[in-house]
Formats: sequence, structure tokens, C-alpha cells
Amino acid sequence: MRSIWKGSIGFGLVSIPVKLYAAVQTSSLDLDMLDSRDHAHIKFMRVNENTGKEVPYDKIVKGYKIDDDYVIVEDADFEAAAPEKSKVIEIESFADIASVNPMYYETSYYTEPDTKNNNAYALLLTALKQSGKAGLARFVLRSTESMCIVHPVGKDLVVTRIRFAGQIRDQDELKLDDKVEVSKKELDMGLALINQYTEPLDLSKYKDEYHNELLKLIEEKAKGKRPTIKNLKPQKAESTDLYDQLMSSLQVKKGA
Repeated sequence: MRSIWKGSIGFGLVSIPVKLYAAVQTSSLDLDMLDSRDHAHIKFMRVNENTGKEVPYDKIVKGYKIDDDYVIVEDADFEAAAPEKSKVIEIESFADIASVNPMYYETSYYTEPDTKNNNAYALLLTALKQSGKAGLARFVLRSTESMCIVHPVGKDLVVTRIRFAGQIRDQDELKLDDKVEVSKKELDMGLALINQYTEPLDLSKYKDEYHNELLKLIEEKAKGKRPTIKNLKPQKAESTDLYDQLMSSLQVKKGA
């Protein structure tokens, strides 16, 4: 792997030199847009909506719409608003890692000690593991300031970029009914069903089936074979009663 960032993790007065590596990768296929007639690549043009003519790249500016007009934002404006370039992931506080809502997670980066003396790195890793805490920090990557948490995963300190609170939309816009009552027997059955399906988390057994099937289909088409279309039939519950559905679900799990 090639590092994408080099700096340090600030832990009180302790500075831990590290390198960052992308910890995730996309599994989507790289598909090109082609003309169906001759399989030529589709090129996109920047066109003036008023004249219909292509606009030279050096004539394109960026603007922010206020009321019915645009305020042009220039390179100097971006530079003035940019965060101070820093090579420090400064931990500002610690919190229980379980308290971080998964909605805030964005993407993760592995860290690697960038010094022969790894005592400080090992100390922070061990302390976070034993305390069940994560460090809340800010850092600048590619001229953008992000919030992140520093947390242990196996033998590594992982930096996971998280969203700001203002990026999470309010639930008040949703039509949610908080007056629905659940009977005790339904709740007991629901809890029993959850316990029945509870097992140690092992994400390695879950595969991206769509990606694999699509790639297999493409390889078959390359050999001149026609794909077989799956006819999926939705399953219908035998009963509309919630308790009966829960009971049937328990029986199905036991049978499996």
C-alpha cells in the first residue's frame, strides 16, 4: 500500500509520527459509457445553456446562488476559507466508542508508526483497547478539515473520518408515529427472535453477490453466452397478525 498522508497523532503533549493508508476500497465495476452503434466513448461537453455553445475551460467560474443572482467564488476565496494546513491529528477529547452513532461514520484509514520507537503508539493503542474509548480529533486531508475518531482495530490505530452534526438531517421532517402501542407478548416474542438470531459478528462471510454475479455475467457474454434472467417471486406471509408472524419466524430459525 502507498501512504496518502504523513504527520502525527497528538495525544496530550505526546506526538506520535504516523503514516495514513486507505483502509477501504470500492467493489463496483468500472463501466464506461459508449455509443451503442460503434462502442465509441461518450465525451461530455460544457455547454452554455443560453447559447448552446461549448464553453472554454478557462472561461468557467464557480458561483453560489443567493436569491436570483450568483456570487462568483474565486480561487483566492477558497484559499482564504481553507483550514490551516496542519500535519497533526490532534486528539481533543475521548468518548466511549459505543456512543458514536454509525450514521456519522464516513471512511477509515490505517495508521502505521513512522518511527523506530513505537512505545507511544503502543501505549495509545493499548490504553484505548482497555478503556473502550476513542479519541475525537480534527485533521486536514487534501485541504479539507474533517472530524475523526482514533480507535483500535486489532494491532492498528485506525483513523475514521466522521460527519459533522450539521450534516445529519433532522428526523422531524419524517412522518413517524410515536403513539403506536406494542403489547407485552409481541415485545417478548420480538426479543426472543432477536436472541435467536444473535451470533458473533463475522462480516467476512458476507460477500458482494451482486458484484460477483455481474462480473460473471460479463465474462459469460464475452464468450458469446446469453445470461439467464432470474425470476424472483416475493414471499407472502401466511398471517397478517404480528404475533403469528413472529412465532413463525422463530420456528423457521429453529428448523434451520
